[in-house]
Amino acid sequence: MSTAQAPIGSGFSRASTTADIIRGVDLVGKVAIVTGGYSGLGLETARTLASAGARIIVPARDVERARKAIAEAGGGMEVQSMDLTDPRSIDGFARDFVETGLPLHVLINNAGIMALPELKRDAQGNELQFSTNHLGHFRLTLRLWPALRRAGGARVVSVSSAGHRFSPVVFDDINFERRDYEPFKAYGQSKTANILFAVGLDRRGKDEGIRAFALHPGGIAGTNLGTHVGVEMLKKTGFVDETGRPVVDLTRDLKSVPQGAATHVWCAVSPQLDGKGGVFCADSDITPVLPEGGSPDLATEDRTNRGTGVQAYAIDPDAAEELWRESEKITNVSIQRPS
Repeated sequence: MSTAQAPIGSGFSRASTTADIIRGVDLVGKVAIVTGGYSGLGLETARTLASAGARIIVPARDVERARKAIAEAGGGMEVQSMDLTDPRSIDGFARDFVETGLPLHVLINNAGIMALPELKRDAQGNELQFSTNHLGHFRLTLRLWPALRRAGGARVVSVSSAGHRFSPVVFDDINFERRDYEPFKAYGQSKTANILFAVGLDRRGKDEGIRAFALHPGGIAGTNLGTHVGVEMLKKTGFVDETGRPVVDLTRDLKSVPQGAATHVWCAVSPQLDGKGGVFCADSDITPVLPEGGSPDLATEDRTNRGTGVQAYAIDPDAAEELWRESEKITNVSIQRPS
């Protein structure tokens, strides 16, 4: 287990915002790709990095919708077509970027879906949350490897969740072929995969200057992630009030969008993480490992310390290697290094 998985005393907190993190940071000449960078936490992250001078590229399935949202937020970012569930679309986007010769300093794997009420699969037969949240980003990252290497110091940030505690990766039945589908177990499995991916990626990339991080942003109702959960569940769990307005209550890890995206930005640019990687972060710091315990119940869980730790199974190096092998097998993609 990683001895690096322990708080470093960053000086930031659950209340910190993207403005606090980016203050004094100069990203002129840097290039970043932010999936899901046209709404919610992704848009706030992309906007913040752009405000510090970075060139931002946002891949999106619905290009016109993304361009409209970015224009309404002030513009200054590029949108290109890509569908995270379509291997050919991912390959085309990544190929076009690599062929520009640009370095890629920051890749933020932010896009995601949560708790689909019914079992859905992508065109390849993979459970859709695992496909979108993990496999699509696995493929994208590996296809962009030459550009990440070219940066001479790059970071890959995977947006996970405290929801990883709903489930480890169930390697003998990832796609719910022999077990009953449960929306939050599927979501939890995909979020655990995001963390394990960071562990495996950092091990492979650190000698080439590519470091990887995963994070929990906090509970934020003002995004599209909870589309499939429903208003009644959001009310029951306290994410929104009786009128449907998002709740901000830091004592329960319920944040505003700028507070939620702060950890994205911290993982992407903070000099406090230089020389580090393969760790899970929250509240703009590295989190401790949680003591062993049962899976939480969405409706009854005490949220006071919800975002302050990571399950040991999510940073287990053996599990990270198993996930890497399985992901290579499913996608038929591996890191291509110069001969």
